[in-house]
Amino acid sequence: MTSDFAAPLAATGASLDAVHIHPPKVELFDVAAMVNTDPKGIRRAVDEYRVEDFGLYMARPMHGHPQLAYIESWLLPDLGLRVSRWRPRPGRKREDYYIDLVDIDRDFGSRTGTSVWRMVDAYLDILVFTRDRLEVLDTNELLAALECGLIAAGTAQRAFERTYRTVEGITRHGYDVDAWLRESGVQLVWRQR
Repeated sequence: MTSDFAAPLAATGASLDAVHIHPPKVELFDVAAMVNTDPKGIRRAVDEYRVEDFGLYMARPMHGHPQLAYIESWLLPDLGLRVSRWRPRPGRKREDYYIDLVDIDRDFGSRTGTSVWRMVDAYLDILVFTRDRLEVLDTNELLAALECGLIAAGTAQRAFERTYRTVEGITRHGYDVDAWLRESGVQLVWRQR
């Protein structure tokens, strides 16, 4: 089995000069083949895909990861979000929700003759600790990518606008991601933990 070390890590608060500058990460979700191709190009078997009008659900193990055992994610194209729940290994504590700001192309497969959804990460992430707080991460990475020309100004603006909208909505609902999404007509269903 391959190792799965692509899980996001919190920003260290480093200056732009110290940021590891990288192009936007691209991930593929092949519904028919039951495969998720991570940003490094590693194909990983998926336990479940579920397509809804509002998005795509994926569940798969995190083989070989030292901290994480399992990931569940919802791709929400209209909101520009990937909402994930990580199942940590015993003795580890994580946020309740990890939200990536992303661009999702649900029609990628129809243009390529496949059943693939394509997601491009927009660097910014939001950690949500239900009914307690949230944290926005990786602003330094987004600004560095913009400064180096790895993303366009419109992409950065879209990421910031989605971040502001998401933070405002989750905060207004008492740091409850599900309550905020229900207001938008999105009902996420997760596996039992």
